[in-house]
Amino acid sequence: MTADHAQDRMLAVRNPATGAVLDQVHDHSAEQAAAIVDAAAAGFRSWRGTTPRQRSEVLMAAFHGMREQAQRLRDLIVAENGKSQADAAAEVSYAAEFFRWYAEEAVRSPGDYTEAPAGGVRNVVTRHPVGIAVLITPWNFPAAMATRKIGPALAAGCAVLLKPASETPLTAFAIAEILTEAGVPEGVVQVAASSSASRVVTAWLADDRVRKLSFTGSTGVGRRLLAQCAERVVNTSMELGGNAPFIVTSGADIDAAVDGAMLAKFRNGGQACTAANRFYIHQDVLGEFTEKFGARIAQLRVGDPASGADIGPMITEQAAQEIRGLIRRATEQGAVIAAQAHLPEGATGAFLAPTLLTGVPLDAEILREEIFGPVAPVVAWTDLDAVIELANAAEVGLSAYVYAGKLQTAMKIAERLEAGMVGINRGIVSDPSAPFGGVKQAGIGREGGDFGMEEFTEVQYLSVDWS
Repeated sequence: MTADHAQDRMLAVRNPATGAVLDQVHDHSAEQAAAIVDAAAAGFRSWRGTTPRQRSEVLMAAFHGMREQAQRLRDLIVAENGKSQADAAAEVSYAAEFFRWYAEEAVRSPGDYTEAPAGGVRNVVTRHPVGIAVLITPWNFPAAMATRKIGPALAAGCAVLLKPASETPLTAFAIAEILTEAGVPEGVVQVAASSSASRVVTAWLADDRVRKLSFTGSTGVGRRLLAQCAERVVNTSMELGGNAPFIVTSGADIDAAVDGAMLAKFRNGGQACTAANRFYIHQDVLGEFTEKFGARIAQLRVGDPASGADIGPMITEQAAQEIRGLIRRATEQGAVIAAQAHLPEGATGAFLAPTLLTGVPLDAEILREEIFGPVAPVVAWTDLDAVIELANAAEVGLSAYVYAGKLQTAMKIAERLEAGMVGINRGIVSDPSAPFGGVKQAGIGREGGDFGMEEFTEVQYLSVDWS
């Protein structure tokens, strides 16, 4: 499933916790990336002709393959990504579910058959695979972001060109091997690692046979890719940045809210687009919430995830340094470090102490930027309309979280939030059966559920004379 070309360049994959080189993979050039489109085109011609049941059975076999290799995949993610063992195991389970879900969806491709209102015509609506799809995935969920795209693409009958993040390609290659073992034909899934995403993706998007781009990453990169796709009007899906508000009302169950905050903020060390980024806590419960939240944060174990730590390193030292800058500038503006976890002696610069900030001013940079790390800035509120306005002020609207005593109260707040997904009295929103995606500049389209498969199909309408 990977191009077998002699290559001069190799890409070193490092463990972010130790800096050690784990392995080396081929570093694809633009020419080599362009060449594997031929294999994908041949694979697409055969794969699109298979029956929905055949595609379903292959995906179900891939689901079982991931389950059987769960520990291997977990260890790969821990090593190349740096997330905790518990988070990595949860990701593998979540990632496998996309193959099971789309194995079931593959046999349920929607269609329609109607009579034209004026009579004399029957309208038949069908769906066909969009074609060869380029999939670009980030480093923070190297298994789940791949299967969330590959699953629906294969279920629809597409061939895929996967460009994993250069920091975490090993998991992608492992999943490709599982798909081969499950029965995916040669050429249908191609994986190309590269130190330069732009050279690979530009080569792919220049090929007329490529008809789909599905991208998960930053809003800035998404804008540039949209411009490239506009040149050939390529079908595009994008899951971009987040800046999730976490709202707690005066009537909320504070213990439950703290549990949810720990999950929403510190899963994967805060390196998630759905991570809670801004905590808006009602003044009446601010003291209780920050005391309990701070105590939980201080207890987090930071260190090499291979040794069982709760919080591993940031993906790079530069990423950690940028977050430390956000903390420093927030404290210079008046924020207070109310709690911090302990950093182990001798920790490299990639490690960052989980931090609780209180008294954060409303104009602080840290409230405007996606932190992408284990830092929780807290703002007190008393007026509901004002806090909803603050929550909606971000240019992105991916996810949000609301904790309130009454479910009706939480849902009323949720309906006013400009977010594609809202966790109500829970600190996680992702589910293979649900539409994942955002509004405003958080993206285009949805992944997961039946919406995810629609993204990889084109609608065709047949007008049949019935006179």
